[in-house]
Amino acid sequence: MLAGAAVPFQAGTNATLGRLLGHPLWATFVSLGVSLVLIVPVMIAFRLPLPSFGMALKGPWWIWIGGAAGVVYITAALLLAPKLGAASFIVAVIAGQMMSFAHRPVNIARFAGLAFIIAGLVVTQWASAVAPATQPVSNPTQIGD
Repeated sequence: MLAGAAVPFQAGTNATLGRLLGHPLWATFVSLGVSLVLIVPVMIAFRLPLPSFGMALKGPWWIWIGGAAGVVYITAALLLAPKLGAASFIVAVIAGQMMSFAHRPVNIARFAGLAFIIAGLVVTQWASAVAPATQPVSNPTQIGD
């Protein structure tokens, strides 16, 4: 749950950072740099041995695109969270995950769950369009909500 709670916080803080830096891609760059600075001491603390890149080079080509997927996600969060709102952005992320993460076979119940998630996205966007913005946002995790 903590990891899930971090996602809208990340979207909101990175969106604000992107505005302050002048472009969302700078916020992506800074976000990934901060991640690197934070993970290195953790790896040292766990005394991780150096990786075996030779074995990784024998793997399929697509194992190397995870970093690109991270850039796509962070940049999408920067661009879309302020426009959609944190709740709608997260609902869209969950819907995308359900469509692309083929961990379990598709059945009618899973398809119905996905349909409900997409319906929730439509309802939250409709509610945002109908309700006028009455208060300025002071908390970066509540952008667009």
